[in-house]
Amino acid sequence: MEKRNIFLILLVLGTAFWGISFSVTKLAIGENQSTLFLFYRFLLATIVLSIVFWKYVKKLDSNSVKTGAKLALSLVLGIYLQTLGIIHTSASQCSFVAGITVVIIPVLKLIVYRKSAPLKIWIAAFTALTGLFVISIKENFSIGTGDLYTIAGAFCFAVYLIQIEKESKVRDIISTIVPMFATCSLLAFLLTLSQENISWIPQQNPFWTGIIFCALFSTAYMYTISNISQKYISAERVSIIYLFEPVFGAIAAHFILGENISSRLLIGGMLIFTATLVSELKWQIPNMTSLFRVVKKKEHWR
Repeated sequence: MEKRNIFLILLVLGTAFWGISFSVTKLAIGENQSTLFLFYRFLLATIVLSIVFWKYVKKLDSNSVKTGAKLALSLVLGIYLQTLGIIHTSASQCSFVAGITVVIIPVLKLIVYRKSAPLKIWIAAFTALTGLFVISIKENFSIGTGDLYTIAGAFCFAVYLIQIEKESKVRDIISTIVPMFATCSLLAFLLTLSQENISWIPQQNPFWTGIIFCALFSTAYMYTISNISQKYISAERVSIIYLFEPVFGAIAAHFILGENISSRLLIGGMLIFTATLVSELKWQIPNMTSLFRVVKKKEHWR
């Protein structure tokens, strides 16, 4: 099996961990500070990954540390904002809205780098967005505080994925993983210090269970696999694969938090799955820039 296909499977497994983490995080935070939860989550992930990648830690250089620190800024801000989103809305709603990243990435690339994704990626992105809309829309639909936090977090996460794709093409990204999470731990610690009435050792069991699950599976495992996979898979495709996350998130929210699974989830989930297939099919479709050139050329002939 090709490495690319192996990472596709590992990414889908990781989206299950991510989906479950929305409910686990909502239960774990409770009355505790969200920044404290993130601090322990990143700290444990850093310790575990330092052991796993010890041979890279021993050979750390200034470039790896600087790159890891740079990547950490958008990552920790994105996760922090989405954690605030979980506090202000349901776990399933938050996981669906977070999927807006799939549309933000090609738009950002087009604006910043003047680089257009292939047409099939745009088709897949908007098909997936339609699936998210079907799942999320309700009567008298309005954008709540939790949704705004989540959308802002999705924007930061889109920036992070684009950065990872860029860095993975010019260096061994594995050497930046431990410095990245160490920086995330430091930033979360500083955010926690800025809060009032911090109880540094919460007594609730769900808090520590959530820390262990999120640190090991949705942080150490998933972000490591995600970073390495972008050597073989583009940021746009990775973000579309991530759209399995809200489906797993809704299922987990049903069993863990008692949230309902509706027919909209099933329909939207099918659209998301279709979008993933579209992004992976080897169609010879030109990118948007080429398409515009052809149209312009035809108009010139007329």
